[in-house]
Amino acid sequence: MELLAALVIGLLLGVGTYLLMERNMIRIVLGTMLINYATNFMLLTSGRLKTGRAPFLGGSEVQVAAEGSGGIIVDGISYVDPVPQALILTSIVIGLATTAFAFVLSYRTVQECDTDDLLLLRGVEHE
Repeated sequence: MELLAALVIGLLLGVGTYLLMERNMIRIVLGTMLINYATNFMLLTSGRLKTGRAPFLGGSEVQVAAEGSGGIIVDGISYVDPVPQALILTSIVIGLATTAFAFVLSYRTVQECDTDDLLLLRGVEHE
């Protein structure tokens, strides 16, 4: 499962990097968004893709095998590590706000300058 996750992360990073090298502002914003998603997925994978109970203490006593399951083991019960999930949730909120701001900034720039080509926005006519 980690191999598939690594391939998806590599694909997202590759496409995001490709989009960052374009001259169109919207594609650059989409590239940063894909790199943000790849980073979130990498954080999820670094927390090890594993099964276990939700990270709540108490509740029903369902026993999960401790060998190779990873996570946090309390009294022989495997719990999923909540720290990567909290980091990803925070990153999603910050990334969404940053992406929305970048889209609004790009839209406003296109309205003011009538173009989204970065070479035309530089203001240098002859190089």
